Amino acid sequence: MKKIISWVLRNIPRPVLQIVSPIVMFFVRIFYAGNKVECTVCNSTYRSFLPYGRLTPRENALCPKCLSLERHRLIILYLKNKTDFFTPGKKILHIAPEHCFLKMFEATHKENYITGDLYSPLAKVKMDVHAIPFPENQFDVVFCNHVLEHVTDDKLAVREIKRVLKPGGFAILQSPVDFSVKKTFEDLTITDPLERERIFGQNDHMRLFGRDYGQRLSESGLTINEYVVAKEFSTEQIARYRLDQGEILFCCVK
Repeated sequence: MKKIISWVLRNIPRPVLQIVSPIVMFFVRIFYAGNKVECTVCNSTYRSFLPYGRLTPRENALCPKCLSLERHRLIILYLKNKTDFFTPGKKILHIAPEHCFLKMFEATHKENYITGDLYSPLAKVKMDVHAIPFPENQFDVVFCNHVLEHVTDDKLAVREIKRVLKPGGFAILQSPVDFSVKKTFEDLTITDPLERERIFGQNDHMRLFGRDYGQRLSESGLTINEYVVAKEFSTEQIARYRLDQGEILFCCVK
């Protein structure tokens, strides 16, 4: 299974996966029936989640029903435990929308839930995060997860996100972070796709974020609140929900 998932992620375009994956998983999840792990997004339980990852797939990561990963299950816990996000009436911008959140977020916020992306078939608005096509102070919440490692100028993108946030609004801006690295690494002279994949995790990643990720976000003028998995959840909860014990959720407040 690991080899199949690794090949699929490396060779099939993301827009195609976004359409096909839910159909495939409808049949796959039959073989994962059980009650050892629980998805905080769709509330389903399984004997385990599926492996997931491009180079070395992580065990027990992907929910076979809603396609949530560790970061998605953490985001939902944060939204439920620390915010009033699920109170109707808020205006939401979801950049590069994740399949697992769509129905839940739209059910709560209806026409105030806006999705945007350059390529995703799941997005309502075609948009470039470097030039978000909305006036300033429009949104109560912005989601932009695993996008900033792909864009040409991550700092400009974060400034754009701050611009469209209302005062007091917040943004969830998750990216892959290597906490063993002090400073974010970028090198456009590395052009070989396999070498970029080895160094940056994917050949289309523009940078490898290090421990300065929060500081880079704060340069936009946003206030950064860190939600640390290891401090917020018990060992039993981390195992049950299959969270990444080392993950930090970056909630950025205007």
